[in-house]
Amino acid sequence: MQRRLSDYLIITFKGMAMGAADVVPGVSGGTIAFISGIYEELIRSIHQVNLSALKIWKKEGFKAMWATINGNFLLALFLGIAISILSLARFISWLLKTHPIAVWAFFFGLVIASILFVGKQISRWSAKVTAAIILGVVISYYITIASPASSPEGFPYLFLSGFIAIIAMILPGVSGAFILLLLGSYEIVINIINQLREGLFNANTHILGQAFLKLAVFGLGAVFGIKLFSGVLNWMFRHYKNTTLALLTGFMVGSLNKIWPWKETLSWRTNSHNEQVPVLQKSISPFHFEGDSQLLLACLVAVAGFLTIYLLEKIAVKAQKTNE
Repeated sequence: MQRRLSDYLIITFKGMAMGAADVVPGVSGGTIAFISGIYEELIRSIHQVNLSALKIWKKEGFKAMWATINGNFLLALFLGIAISILSLARFISWLLKTHPIAVWAFFFGLVIASILFVGKQISRWSAKVTAAIILGVVISYYITIASPASSPEGFPYLFLSGFIAIIAMILPGVSGAFILLLLGSYEIVINIINQLREGLFNANTHILGQAFLKLAVFGLGAVFGIKLFSGVLNWMFRHYKNTTLALLTGFMVGSLNKIWPWKETLSWRTNSHNEQVPVLQKSISPFHFEGDSQLLLACLVAVAGFLTIYLLEKIAVKAQKTNE
């Protein structure tokens, strides 16, 4: 496919929209890719990045390999994603520190809508489908209340987080940031991105080196994850679509405990910056929350989060009908 520079600029803007979606828990970058009409090309291009491409490079040169993997498309798209994530991460981090209840309430509304979006795609209910939902709820809820086995900032955990979170790039309706929330790594990754941004703009090689190393480990996990998940998910959806959707729905339902806006902290830990951060938290009623519960504001932003997903779904349905 012959494309002009203006076409690649549009692809970059679509990547920026995907990056913005991936920063916000509950909104899927895969959904944005689907809405903007590049989802199938993205999956196909990622699939082409394999050992066969390296063999083409060796035999026919870099240019032939680059064309095989649709390199210009991937470069333009991931450039847009990177620009968006780097520019939005600091803003999200600031919001989490200054307006935590409102932010988590917005995320809560996003995930509620995502549950309905994914769940209603289940075309046939059965005992197996119901069991898959229950299993997903139990596993997900247990993760939200379990004490971390290792520091979420450690390299093994970062690798695991990238490995699992990349599912959002493949599956519309599931957010990578949501998966990071589920794993307890969301704020950690946001802070790493902010450190990378700070190191770049201030030319601080120490901060830049630390952030780049952590992000590289996370990215390496994502590379492994996207290759494995693409094959596994394609197989699961071909053979067990309803069960797979049910399991994903269960994961989302169970994770609501993690993003409930009103928490009581049971234990703390000291992070790498000598800051006290929560380890174990318990969801409580807003009426038992110490301080201003901001109940009205929380309800309003939760509705706004719900409507965000609802409108995106309507746009996606309209785009699908137009393509048909």
